[in-house]
Formats: sequence, C-alpha cells, structure tokens
Amino acid sequence: MRSTVAVASEPEVQPASLGAVFTRRWVVDLLLDLCGYEPEHDLTRLRAVEPAVGSGAFFEVLVERLVRSRRKHAPDLPWSELGESLRGWDVQRKHVQRCRTKTVELLVAAGCPERTAGELAHAWLRVGDFLLVEHRGQAADLVVGNPPYIRIEDIEAELLAAYRKACPTMGGRADIYVGFFERGLDLLAPGGRLGFICADRWMRNQYGKRLREKVVSGGYAMETSLIMHDAPAFVDEVSAYPAITVLRRHAQGPVILGDATRSFEAADADEFRDWARGSRPSFRSPGVTANRIPSWHGTSESWPDGSPAMLAWLERLAAECPPLQDESTGTRISIGVATGADSVYVTRDAQAVEEDRMLPLSMAADTKSGAFVWSGHYLVNPWDEHGLVDIDRWPRMAGYFRRHAAQLRGRSIARRSADTWHRTIDRVSMDLLARPTLLLQDMKAHIHPVLAPAGFYPHHNLYYLVSDAWDMEALGGLLLSEVVERQVSAYCVKMRGKTMRFQAQYLRRVRVPELAGIPEAVLTELKAAFRTRDRARATAAALCAYRLETLPD
Repeated sequence: MRSTVAVASEPEVQPASLGAVFTRRWVVDLLLDLCGYEPEHDLTRLRAVEPAVGSGAFFEVLVERLVRSRRKHAPDLPWSELGESLRGWDVQRKHVQRCRTKTVELLVAAGCPERTAGELAHAWLRVGDFLLVEHRGQAADLVVGNPPYIRIEDIEAELLAAYRKACPTMGGRADIYVGFFERGLDLLAPGGRLGFICADRWMRNQYGKRLREKVVSGGYAMETSLIMHDAPAFVDEVSAYPAITVLRRHAQGPVILGDATRSFEAADADEFRDWARGSRPSFRSPGVTANRIPSWHGTSESWPDGSPAMLAWLERLAAECPPLQDESTGTRISIGVATGADSVYVTRDAQAVEEDRMLPLSMAADTKSGAFVWSGHYLVNPWDEHGLVDIDRWPRMAGYFRRHAAQLRGRSIARRSADTWHRTIDRVSMDLLARPTLLLQDMKAHIHPVLAPAGFYPHHNLYYLVSDAWDMEALGGLLLSEVVERQVSAYCVKMRGKTMRFQAQYLRRVRVPELAGIPEAVLTELKAAFRTRDRARATAAALCAYRLETLPD
C-alpha cells in the first residue's frame, strides 16, 4: 500500500498503568519471520501496524526490513510513497518521539532525504490509544508486537468502561491484551496476519471465551502457537506466561504447535523457524519441541494443547466417554465458600460464637499429606438450610459480626445490599455437610485428590467433587491417575514451572469411563491405589477402566 506522506497534529494522551515489557531482538526476528514480513518479499506493497511501540523493539526492525525490501524490490520508488507502509501507536509521547528519532536515523542511513525521513517518521508513528482510536479504512496486512499486559484492577473505571465498549471480547476479568487481539484482528485485510508475543491464557481461561469465539466464527485461522513460559523472551524476567501467537484472516489450515524450554535462545529460534518453513511433521531440540497438526479447534471452549497424538486422544475420549461432571452419576464439581473477609469469618477459636454457628472448614493445608488431617479451622456461619439467618437470634454471633462491622460492610457484596451486610460472598449449602468430598488444591505440579469425610465444608482455596453413584475412593483413584492428569494438563492454564491449575472449568472437561462398564476388580484396584497414594498403580487401573493400552506421547 503506497501513498504520499501527510502529517497530522496529535492529541496528548494520558496513559493509565502502562504494563510495558520489552522484547529481545531474536524474538522479534522470529515473530516477524513466522508472519512472513521478510525483505525477500516486496514489503512496500504491504501495510504493517504495531499497536504499542514502547521502546521500539519491533518498530525499528519493521523499518529495517522495509528499507531492505525497498532496496531489493523497488529501488526507484520515491520514499514519500511509503507513507502508509507502517503505522505505530503508543499512549506515551516519549516512546513515540524516541521511535521517530531512531526511524529518521535508519531512513537517512538508507539514503532517504532527511526532510522526507522526518515526514515519514511523523506519519508512521502516532500518539494515541490503539484500542480507542478510529481505524476505519486502514486495513493491515500485518498487526504485530508485544501488547501491554495490564490487569483490570490497575485500570481506572472510566477507562476500563471505554475499553469494554470498544472491545466486546473484554468481558469478565479479561486483561487489556485481549482487547489488542480483538482490535488487531478487526484491522486485518483478507490474508493478513496478526503476530503477538503475549500471554496465552486467553486460549484456556474463562475470560478468553469471547475472543476464542471471535477466532473460530469470524473467519480467522490459527497458524502458530509457540509457548514460551520459561524461555527468556523479554529483556527483564517477568511472569507474563507468554507465547508467540500467529493468527490469519484466512481459512483454517495446518497449525504449528511448539513448547520452548528455559534454554530456548536465538540459535534454537533459527532452527525452529527453518523447520516451520518446511513440511516435516515434528521438531525436537534441547530448546523446543514442536509439532504440525492438521487443523485447529472449532469451538469457543478452552483450547487444549499437546502433540497431534494427544489431541487425537482427547477427541477420542470426548467421543466415547461421558464428562466427569455428569447428571447421570450425580457427580458435581464446585469450589468452596468465599467469604470476602477470611480474617473475620475463618477462625480456629471454637468458642468464637454459638456452637451451632461454627462450621468445620476443610483447608488446603489439611490435604498436604494425601490424607485429610483437619487443622481446626471453622467458618462463623451466617447461613442455615433456609438461607441467611437473623443474627439477632444468636447474640454472640451478632456481637462478633458487629465488632467487625466496618470490615464486613466495606465489602462490595455488602455495599450492594445493606440488609445482608453480614453474609459471606457464597451461600453455604448445608446439605453438603452430609457428604464426603474429594478435595483438589488449585495449583499443584501433579493432581492431588484427598477425601474429606462428611461434616466438613470446603474453603474457597479448594475445589471439590461429590457424587451419588461413584464410590468416592474409586473416583479418587481415577483422579490420582496420569490418565486424568494428562487431560487436565491439556486444558488448563499452566503457571511458571508447568504448575497446573485444577479449577472447575478444566476439571469439567475431563472424560471418565462409563461407571457401569468398569469391572469390580478394577474399581477395587482404584480404591487400593487411592488409599496407598500409589500413582503408578492408579494409572494402571485407570488404563483398564478406560480400556486403553498406553497414554499418548
């Protein structure tokens, strides 16, 4: 796309918390190569956009590559006709000014007249908020970069409302980078690509569902997903859980999936790029493992990751086995009670209030050994089987809550209804006390189910399962197995060091064998494995229950 340079005046933008994380040069080169923005192609006919230029890590390389491509493919093209070849945005004027200075240096060094170089730099680089500026009639062949990572708690309410109005995929607790994906995808011309080095949690988290729906139903294709959680992608070490993601406005085709290790460096990136350009089905080096799969997921449910064999295995289980949470077996997955003020509601003082208002709590610490060992925590319980109680019927509890009234009334749930200021965030379901519960701590390196007897209510840092039909020890043995853990690992968000999240949204994706079809001897073996915490024995029994010979690579 070529046009004559035109320079416009700029408004001043007041940034919020800026979330800047700076990308290493070899990562920039790898991402641009995967997007096909290479000097071997005539880049003067394309339009590339960087939504947040920051320190210039991407934009300077875009300029370098454009200059080299012009020299190779269009040496007689007037520099002034490159006015629409690039566009870069940033909310910080100092970032834009720095990038303009460097852009002028690069252009002048390549033979561009200094005045024209200055005009191009001002036309290309703009002060503005990419999520809020008008982009009509500015289709891009490439949207690329490292969008800011800002949690919604750090965005002023008025600005967050504006972002959500402009970016409908930013629902729930979606961080700001989700909006950059949405606006970037909207900008793409047919065949255009979006390439970000950015958090990949939207592919598996609940808050990413709208964005996943946009990708699968909006005419976009996943081309590359390279997980770099442990790789040194950025200049400073940050816990951003990044991945290189390349999406294209195109029909879905084969996809490159990779997982980089801590040792992934520039040389590994070059080898990975060369493999990605070819047709070999898989690639393995000390720095990265990668596979080429024939297609991508077609729903907005969390997208699993894994090898082609793993994805095929998951599809087989989905076709042949019922979900873990199932009405036919009365199996339900949920999370324990959230209070909004644990320092008030949770206590080890058994005499804090009336005895019948003290509810024994299951805590994460009670599950550490693999057997349930109660730590003596209680919930000061404002609920009964009918709902929220009248606290004046329990004078000691009423006095206890009123001593902490300022803290309790300050919670958002209390501000919404002054008459129920003493309630916990979640209602306590009293019937749960009559049932044993299988407890799972959220963040663990391996799945760790623990059986709590009836009479204990789970705290909100635990997920729990109850079932009408399953023997709870047999179900615990199944959960202990690698067969179930592999499924959770494929669907869940992973923390640094591959720590898994055992949340309800991922556990509900797990498939289990039909209970009626499991031989009694196998159920007995599952129970024995659970009692002895023998993971290998549980896995062997689970393979029999699923009628599987082996686990996928």
